[in-house]
Amino acid sequence: MSPARRRVIPEATIARLPVYHRCLLQMQAEGRSKTSSEQLAEMAGVNAAKVRKDLSYFGSYGTRGVGYGVDHLLVEIRRELGLTHDWPCLIVGAGNLGSALAKFAGFSDRGFSVVAVVDIDPGRVGEQVGDLVIEHEERLAELVEEHGVVIGIITTPPAAAQDAADTLARAGVRSILNFAPTVLDLPVDVLVRDVDVAVELQILAFHEERRAATAAAVDGAAAAAAAAAVDDAAAVTAAAVEQRRATKPATAS
Repeated sequence: MSPARRRVIPEATIARLPVYHRCLLQMQAEGRSKTSSEQLAEMAGVNAAKVRKDLSYFGSYGTRGVGYGVDHLLVEIRRELGLTHDWPCLIVGAGNLGSALAKFAGFSDRGFSVVAVVDIDPGRVGEQVGDLVIEHEERLAELVEEHGVVIGIITTPPAAAQDAADTLARAGVRSILNFAPTVLDLPVDVLVRDVDVAVELQILAFHEERRAATAAAVDGAAAAAAAAAVDDAAAVTAAAVEQRRATKPATAS
């Protein structure tokens, strides 16, 4: 399908493609040659209809009654995600997170290569991080041109993130993964994806609070029901006693 005639793909579908890719890699590692939409959906945590709908945006890769070829579907999804070649990435900020990302071997398996790490702290410049040597941030534009960097990864403190993003944008980088907990102000042609771990933890805390409140409400309702049952039983017993007392013959004096 030519780029000009491609359908508009929903963001939610795009977000699920890497999940399908990960699931298919697992299937491939297990030696499975075929899969169904139901099996892929179960591994991805969605329903089968959604899997079929998502894949239909890119063509027809499955056969009714047979399913999908794992290897073929992997190739097609990798092509759609642009993973048929490496994407050079540059990390800005050589702190704990930046250093950990620079050493992470899993990027290369997914089509991404960290080619440079820069930091503004002269004390960090020259240090070895994995296979890379930390460069000064002043060399960022030069490194972008030298390595053909297309993705910038920001792992600086929040106060330094905007300057880092501006420097990346001026160097021609149009895709940024931002780990700094701040909102970046950049030209509209620069795509930014924010990864804020604190926000994700707060969302989890919200759901835990709701879960605890629901459990407390259920426990309270159960306790109230038990108390009401005891009261009802006591009332029935008292009524029975009164009934027997009322119907018992009087004793002669």
